[in-house]
Amino acid sequence: MTRLHNFGAGPGVLPLEVIEACKKNLEELGSSGLGLMETSHRSPVFQAIVDEADARLRRLLGIPDDYSVLFLQGGASLQFHMSALNLLDQGEHAEIIVTGTWSQKAYSEIGKLGGVRAIWDGAQEGFTRVPDHSEYSVSEDAAYIHYTSNNTIYGTQFHEMPDSRGRPMVVDASSDITGAHLDVSAHDVVYAGAQKNLGPSGVTVVILSPWALEKGREGLPSMLDYKVHESKGSLFNTPNTYGIFVLKEVLGWIERGGGVQAAISRNTAKASLLYDHLDSSDFWVPRALKSSRSVMNATWRISDHSLEPDFLEGAEERGLMGLKGHRSVGGIRASMYNALELSSVEALVAWMTEFESMHS
Repeated sequence: MTRLHNFGAGPGVLPLEVIEACKKNLEELGSSGLGLMETSHRSPVFQAIVDEADARLRRLLGIPDDYSVLFLQGGASLQFHMSALNLLDQGEHAEIIVTGTWSQKAYSEIGKLGGVRAIWDGAQEGFTRVPDHSEYSVSEDAAYIHYTSNNTIYGTQFHEMPDSRGRPMVVDASSDITGAHLDVSAHDVVYAGAQKNLGPSGVTVVILSPWALEKGREGLPSMLDYKVHESKGSLFNTPNTYGIFVLKEVLGWIERGGGVQAAISRNTAKASLLYDHLDSSDFWVPRALKSSRSVMNATWRISDHSLEPDFLEGAEERGLMGLKGHRSVGGIRASMYNALELSSVEALVAWMTEFESMHS
């Protein structure tokens, strides 16, 4: 089997031992006599999987005992709407820090349900950074504050949690959950699509404080009501059983590797190697300002933009996949999620060194 270097932004690279566990259980889940994707979500066998996934996530993230953990579907894109639907009463408004495409989408979805105000918007600067605390002001009557912890398209990341001035906090942590520091107790809603650091696409983790769970309005559609999903233990309808199994296995892999702090150390080493090379020559032009650079997604251009297609073609020839920047911004992007090995970044830097010498 030939495994290429996967720098894709999502679905992201999975640990090989997790893939092996999937293969092993695909035909028969444990000794159940049924395959992984054939097992009923109502069975004790699957209930044990859900319970273990919940327990592992709680241990890894230090989730308070009175917080609820849900395994839903629809991705972060559904949570843009669902979180506002559950948290905003009539006449209330939310406030949001707009740092990229995904927070722009969240802003739009919140606005369909109630008032929303952008307290900082980096669009005019090309989303090259996240703001300092002094650059925005939170209203005393804001229902909650929303932000996106890491921006996959523009390559920026909050390295310090925003100051909500005591208002409830909602975070879209899809692309750096378990790979960067996250104080769950300081948030009221944490949501994250699994397909970056937690598993495959099709599963969304939602973590709710007691306040967030109780805030839900009456009469919501059942599938969009946090209280309904919590009361049924994420089994109101048939969930993504395969995805939850993979998520459980990924969380186990993180635990065996030393937990979140060890993952952060590995991610920092990978990102430092790449950014040090990008900063070593004006041949490369990093997109994000140094203070806001993402450890998960590095974005850059070549000073001569016309060379980028040749760089990307040569990269694929060397097994360096998924490096093309998002279609909305172009350039080059390396996504370095938890399961990406340091050796992959070393291979990328080697190609960058070779390519620069060819064109200097």
